[in-house]
Amino acid sequence: MKLAVLVVCSCFAVRGRAQEVGNAPGRLHLGGYGEAVMARNFYSQSFNRYNAPARYKDDGSHGRFDLPHITFNLGYDFGNGWSLGSEVEFEHGGTETAVEIEAEESGEYEAETEKGGEVAIEQFWINKEFFQGKLNVKAGEIIVPVGYANAHHEPMNFFTCYRPEGESTILPNTWHQVGVSVWGRVSDWRYEVQFLSGLNSESFTGEKFVHQGATSPYEFKVANNYAVAARLDNYSVKGLRMGVSGYYGYTFRNSIKDPGASYNDVKGALAIISADGELKRRNWIARATVTYASLSDADRISEYNKANSTHHKYQDGNPFHNTNIGSNAVAWSVEAGYDVFSQIGKLKNLQQLYLFGRYEHYNTMAAGTYKSQYKQCAPYRATVGFNYHPIKQIVVKGEYAYRYFKKPNNHGLHADSPLYVLPFNNEPSVSVSVAYQGWFL
Repeated sequence: MKLAVLVVCSCFAVRGRAQEVGNAPGRLHLGGYGEAVMARNFYSQSFNRYNAPARYKDDGSHGRFDLPHITFNLGYDFGNGWSLGSEVEFEHGGTETAVEIEAEESGEYEAETEKGGEVAIEQFWINKEFFQGKLNVKAGEIIVPVGYANAHHEPMNFFTCYRPEGESTILPNTWHQVGVSVWGRVSDWRYEVQFLSGLNSESFTGEKFVHQGATSPYEFKVANNYAVAARLDNYSVKGLRMGVSGYYGYTFRNSIKDPGASYNDVKGALAIISADGELKRRNWIARATVTYASLSDADRISEYNKANSTHHKYQDGNPFHNTNIGSNAVAWSVEAGYDVFSQIGKLKNLQQLYLFGRYEHYNTMAAGTYKSQYKQCAPYRATVGFNYHPIKQIVVKGEYAYRYFKKPNNHGLHADSPLYVLPFNNEPSVSVSVAYQGWFL
């Protein structure tokens, strides 16, 4: 049996028959992917730029160097249908902390944060295969394949330098939790059903909806509430994959803090439905996705979170956010790219150069009491660029992106009127990146 990267998630899939027990080196697999990005943003980076757009209209550009994701995958085939898969991810270069003796402060010891970032175990699971891959049971830290950007988060699966912005904003990304998965492939269909702990509504925000809900401030993930996730993909048409995915679970009271009897009727039911497709034919790659999410009791959760955020604002580690939350969120996108090297005889089938375009929209406050206060949460983004593949495992990307917002309706209002709404400034940027994805063993 060997382990291979699945199209649907960045994990190891068990296929074929078990190898001989004595062939241990052949049953160990090591791989991963990584990205390095250089960007120049031609707009203000002030956190207050949406509250006072006129003040920051003429701010200068700013540049950034980043390592968005570096991962290492380690897998092993134990034989008899049993296998292990794991993935360690370093986001934005990981973290760097140190204890130093400060000469300028009379030799005092100080803990210094030298670099931001995160280190996380994104996958660590045991899988048992039945019926030659038609049925598998997986348990451990697993990817939740809801939406395209979670199911296909490796850098070869999207044209932009960073992961698709819309889905990566409104949903956790890469979404991973401890749970149990039943999955398999039967003919042209691949299915997966998962049992998980629910998300935590204490970490929901207005600008990112439920994006931070899969995290936990504790050494464990609270599981007072449970949830289910599912995904179904079809490969019946050559070069075409169509998929649908969904999620449902309660999110409120999924913490060690008891909200009290006054919130007994609050559930925070979160429902997500997503559809996506990818076409690879005649040197074209085209993708489309749409994701819709609904959260019940959004106003009550906002009230509870803001009260706790204010009360504990001077305590380190407080997970609550002083923000309102939307009752609905939406994200959709389309992108297409053509391999121009396919028309050059000497380069055809040796290298690839895709010229692409992408257009997307997302809204983390698509509905809810506070919708009118969060107009900045509904941007549109148009992107054009290239993906150059000198070899199969390497890609060099370049893009120009233009993020913009709908103009406010100021018809008949003078600029001095208290009802006049200032438009947000547009946010163009240029980015270049290099990424790899492959197996070392």
